[in-house]
Amino acid sequence: MSHLETTSDPHPLDKGRAARDSGMETDDSDITRVLATADPRIQESLQSENSLDPMEGEQTWPTEEELDEAKESLESKRRVKRVPKGTSDYQAAWIPDELKDDDDDDGETDENSEEEIIKMNEADSDGVSSCGDEDADDYETITVTEGGVDAQRYDDKMDLSEEQETLKKIKEARTDSQFPDEIDTPHETPARVRFQKYRGLQSFRTSPWDPCENLPVEYSRIFQFANFDRTKKRVLKDSKETEGAMPGWYVTLHIHGVPQHLWAARRSGHPLVVYVLLPHEQKMSLLNIVLKRTGPIENQQPIKSKEQLVFHIGHRRFKACPIFSQHTNGSKHKYERYFQPEATVVASLFAPIVFPPCSVMAYSEMKDGSQELVATGSVLSVNPNRIVAKRVVLSGHPFKIHKRSAVVRFMFFNPEDVTWFKPVELRTKHGRRGHIKESLGTHGHMKCVFDGQLKSEDTILMNLYKRVFPKWTYEPFVNAPPSLFINRLTDEVME
Repeated sequence: MSHLETTSDPHPLDKGRAARDSGMETDDSDITRVLATADPRIQESLQSENSLDPMEGEQTWPTEEELDEAKESLESKRRVKRVPKGTSDYQAAWIPDELKDDDDDDGETDENSEEEIIKMNEADSDGVSSCGDEDADDYETITVTEGGVDAQRYDDKMDLSEEQETLKKIKEARTDSQFPDEIDTPHETPARVRFQKYRGLQSFRTSPWDPCENLPVEYSRIFQFANFDRTKKRVLKDSKETEGAMPGWYVTLHIHGVPQHLWAARRSGHPLVVYVLLPHEQKMSLLNIVLKRTGPIENQQPIKSKEQLVFHIGHRRFKACPIFSQHTNGSKHKYERYFQPEATVVASLFAPIVFPPCSVMAYSEMKDGSQELVATGSVLSVNPNRIVAKRVVLSGHPFKIHKRSAVVRFMFFNPEDVTWFKPVELRTKHGRRGHIKESLGTHGHMKCVFDGQLKSEDTILMNLYKRVFPKWTYEPFVNAPPSLFINRLTDEVME
């Protein structure tokens, strides 16, 4: 915005006051006055993303100036020490800084290797109601209409491929709910190759995990706060002390740099709504949103993680593909493959910064362009360091059971995999804990030691974790949903 002008209101809200002040008006009442002008020195930048430098962090050969500075810094640090006789320079020197090898490899976003799982409730077909007490003529009319024309029209509107996809999605979501994160160890690919990005944790709650380890390249495009709570408190406090147009004033806004296509895309006959952004709200970061499913449970279908949704956050509306995680305390949060009915999850996505609390509505876009409300919630935090860990559970079965040990099979299929995953702790569904002692044979059998005797119906499990990140799928331009009145009118015409 370049500047703000004010003049007399041609349509005042308080007409009585305007009539009382009409006798006091002068010739200067219609003069346009500049109320405020933007100061470029304190005006917020429109930059929404960080500039990406692909060579940042790479080691280059030092320049002559850097070599001279290093030489001067070494000379300035030299001083005379009193040391015992026979002490070498190496023994007398003390280096306070410890070198750390930083792993700068870019982390790869999670690619779900399993097929997407989906659920669907069979639609009740329209049946012919019995009309035993009705007239014979009425009975014949109802039979001809509903038995032939309506059934054919209903079948013509049905998309069989979508029905099959929905059925598959629901079945796999139900399986994930009953057996969370359990997958079969592949026979063709070695487990140490298939799960090379995963790690074992002794305790998911207390084991350390560096939040800056193996970050994807998208993290170089976003902004992060040193202390988000302190920044939020300062911004909200300063927003109450700002000067400018008061509520109810008639003003003219002058905005420069508006793209032509945005002005051409506005709908004629609709008002143009303008919002004021707080500092930093034009910048991109990683938003964490608490969502809860809404609507009747019989109409709720599971939503797969990374599925595109339409978000209404404050005054913004955009599309994004979030990843879901559990709404729990701690530094690590388990990745959720599906947003189940009647569940509460945290959705993480790249989006413009919003200061919480802020209401959120999530919609699912249909093929006809309409939008269905699937979840509501609020903004939890703006924190790129939130660790979302995807878990896979490898399962095995006891083959021979002894007092404190057992021979386990079907978890791995070669001795190399058994040796590779030997440091990872084992657990059972009945609460036993143990570890791999040694490999037996060449077909993946292994001897395991537990803290108690196993039962024959028990199952041995191994938990592996990998951090996942959302993809950059932010789309600020979203088509407005069709009017509900137009949809109903179209349905009535078709009938």
